[in-house]
Amino acid sequence: MNAAVITAYGAPEHLLVQQRPVPVPAAHEVLIQVRAAGINRPDIFQRKGKYPAPPGVVQDIPGLEVAGVVEACGPEVRRWKPGDKVCALVAGGGYAEYVAADASVCLPIPEPLDFAAAACLPETVFTVWHNVFQRGLLQPGEALLVQGGSGGIGTTAIQLAAAFGATVYATAGSDEKCERCEQLGAAVCVNYKTQDFAEVLAGSRIDVILDSIGAPYMERHIALLAAEGRLVFINAVGGRQVPVDVMALMQRRLTLTGSTLRGRDMAFKGALRETVEREVWPLVASGVFKPVIHRAFPLAEAHRAHELMESGDFMGKLVLV
Repeated sequence: MNAAVITAYGAPEHLLVQQRPVPVPAAHEVLIQVRAAGINRPDIFQRKGKYPAPPGVVQDIPGLEVAGVVEACGPEVRRWKPGDKVCALVAGGGYAEYVAADASVCLPIPEPLDFAAAACLPETVFTVWHNVFQRGLLQPGEALLVQGGSGGIGTTAIQLAAAFGATVYATAGSDEKCERCEQLGAAVCVNYKTQDFAEVLAGSRIDVILDSIGAPYMERHIALLAAEGRLVFINAVGGRQVPVDVMALMQRRLTLTGSTLRGRDMAFKGALRETVEREVWPLVASGVFKPVIHRAFPLAEAHRAHELMESGDFMGKLVLV
């Protein structure tokens, strides 16, 4: 099979198509003929040698979410059969023509979606559901601030939070991106390149903040959160080390939390898949939630997709087909 392989850590041009053996599915796995693979920021870190795949997972082929057709099933698989159209969360290996995925983290592709759109769902939806709704405990009538509202995670968080009755605030890096975030459901989107989001949102009640920046925003986030507020980290691209005013946490009973998804065990991922299928999939099927795709690339141009992701000059998701 063809696969986009990390031939050396570093620049995007080291991501090259090579021939690799087709994976053999384990007893509990399905072999998926991949029609599309979502691109996520952890793929960039993996290419740079900063985010290795978990033990037992192919190390030099990125890709955390795919959509395609079931080619074969292990003997313990009951739900799926060859020919089924599925999307799946994988711990690596998605940038390839075939990938093996645990049957417990596969989902049926909702009827309105093509393979490219379906490939944008597993990593982003699983991440948002767990961090915003399970860890952040966002409730109808509360307010969510999404840092980086124009990316794949951001566009997903805005739509899902609004669909479940929350008021959504967001930040983005241009007026055009802010306008699009507001079209997706954000009440206010702040251009962080021209305005200080903390000044614009001062006086607004913020119950949950979804943050991928980390240290540079910590003080402002603590100041913005309402009593009983929750600050949820899914990355720390701006820095990990920061002093915290513990008294502020105590006085307003704030919660600091966060998570990574890739290294969690299959029991956790399978349970999360069940919840996502029950709570989110009806919104996808009805068109209330729609993946936002900026551009699709052929597998041979995976390096160009990484270049675009690193530039930040896109809105929504990038995908390989």
